[in-house]
Amino acid sequence: MAMKKFVNNPDDLVQELIEGFALAQPDRVKLEGSNLVVRATPKSQDKVALVTLGGSGHEPALSGFVGEGMLDISVPGEIFAAPGPPRVVEALRMANREAGVLFIVLNHEGDVLSANMAVEMAEKEGIRLAKVLTCEDISGGPRSEPENRRGLVGCLAVIKAAGAAAEAGRSLEECADIAQRMADNMATLAVAVSGATHPGTGDVIAEIDDEVMVVGMGQHGEAGGGTQPLKTADATAEIMLEALLADLEAKAGDELMVMLNGVGATTLMELYLVLRRVKQLLDAKGIALAHSLVGEFLTVQEMGGFQMCVARLDDDLKALLKAPANAPALTVK
Repeated sequence: MAMKKFVNNPDDLVQELIEGFALAQPDRVKLEGSNLVVRATPKSQDKVALVTLGGSGHEPALSGFVGEGMLDISVPGEIFAAPGPPRVVEALRMANREAGVLFIVLNHEGDVLSANMAVEMAEKEGIRLAKVLTCEDISGGPRSEPENRRGLVGCLAVIKAAGAAAEAGRSLEECADIAQRMADNMATLAVAVSGATHPGTGDVIAEIDDEVMVVGMGQHGEAGGGTQPLKTADATAEIMLEALLADLEAKAGDELMVMLNGVGATTLMELYLVLRRVKQLLDAKGIALAHSLVGEFLTVQEMGGFQMCVARLDDDLKALLKAPANAPALTVK
């Protein structure tokens, strides 16, 4: 599979990407320090700040989640690579305030390594913070082994809920509890039908035959649950939803969020077909679809497929997900 992308010098790719992103969203974000993406209009210092980190190449994530009611700072790394601890510490220093800093990290080896080193350095400087790890990919192992589960698009729900709580003036402990509660009550599964290339090197990061799909593929083409013949939208929805509901131990009377995240080459048409079938299946089980999100939030370049994230909601989480937000990748009025 040959790479066909409009890029310039690969060495300048992330720098140029971040500059263009900030130019496209001047009312929401700006660049400060060592290419940190921050809110264009800072939050009041008496409110908890939210910070995250992650590799570039997954646009609009994660910097697209910076804005009112969501993140205060994103630390973008190189393509598919975590930023180093010094830039993460710089972000934590920039966010530092008496109210505290909530640090949200997706469970990928490089991200966790940089985050842990940065937290150790920040705590030595007296920065008050709480860290929450998102690890909801059910293909990585059972719920009893969260360390083996990758962080996927569920991070958006965690950031949205915790960001709304911070905007409302809740304490660091309350914001961390909300983020953890959302993280503990969600499950994600990905399906891929075509691979992608690395925009900096041209290397193929996944190859998938035309007539099959891979259920459980990770964010960077990592192995998943296995290959099977390509199914219809309805049949794929059934396969994925059943696995996710089983993981959550969902039952009649539960209220769920369902988020469908296109990973690059799958159309909204296809995602809407899937959501339609999900609603039918939930209705048959007596489970309420309390909140839904459909779009491209965390992509893998030109990979075809999508991630389905399901989360059990309580009244507080429902209200926080529906609270106002104004970020490049998500606006709620």
